[in-house]
Amino acid sequence: MTHDEALDRIARRDFFIIAGPCVVESYDLCAEIAERVGQLTRARSLPLVFKASYTKANRLAGTSYHGPGIESGLDALARIKAEFDLPIITDVHESHEVAPAARIADILQIPAFLSRQTALVQTAAASGKWVNIKKGQFLAPEDMEKLVAKAHSDRVMVTERGTSFGYRNLVVDFRSLLILREIGVPVIYDATHSLQQPGAGDGVTTGQPQFVIPMARAAAAVGIDGLFVETHPRPDEALSDAGAMLSLDKMERLLDSVLAAREVATI
Repeated sequence: MTHDEALDRIARRDFFIIAGPCVVESYDLCAEIAERVGQLTRARSLPLVFKASYTKANRLAGTSYHGPGIESGLDALARIKAEFDLPIITDVHESHEVAPAARIADILQIPAFLSRQTALVQTAAASGKWVNIKKGQFLAPEDMEKLVAKAHSDRVMVTERGTSFGYRNLVVDFRSLLILREIGVPVIYDATHSLQQPGAGDGVTTGQPQFVIPMARAAAAVGIDGLFVETHPRPDEALSDAGAMLSLDKMERLLDSVLAAREVATI
């Protein structure tokens, strides 16, 4: 499946996958992940969007890895796009990042913590690219209708990534997926960030990756248009979100489990 075919199918609301590492660590790592996940999704005729951030602007500790920066990070993503013929999604954090990111990315992602930033949402939408607004951990699903409306675009999608439940814990209310669907835009479930435990590991975000597959399966059964998952061939060595990413060798099981749940749900 080509880059253009994948985007056409996403526009038709076909089920699709967003996958990649949390942040660009190196081109070689991104290529390793893109190659393997690309093989798995092509074998299942699933559109794939490659995901990685050129920088992470919301690290808890100043010493945490933030990424290579916008220039080097986008260069690596451009190479992935060209070599593997894949659409690209990446985070934008400030309005001035939108123009350079839009030259490479097919989908501009608004991080959950920034989901209410009007200028950022509107600048991203004005680029003409798809915009994925991640639902803030502090927002009700009904609130997302207002955020979608402020974009003034028909190329907006929304992502459920859990709601803060006390300190250092997130929960997913699966009613949220149904409420989000009423907005009339593609709804994505983020299977890895929704299992984060922010700051729980001595000030470093950890997670519960053992629950990624069952939670993704549940979301697919409820009904979603896309699945977002961060994956890494060696999660313990990851420079960002090491405790939350799904091991690359579990991606095949994840995809088959989710597709089986979708098939049962449509009977």
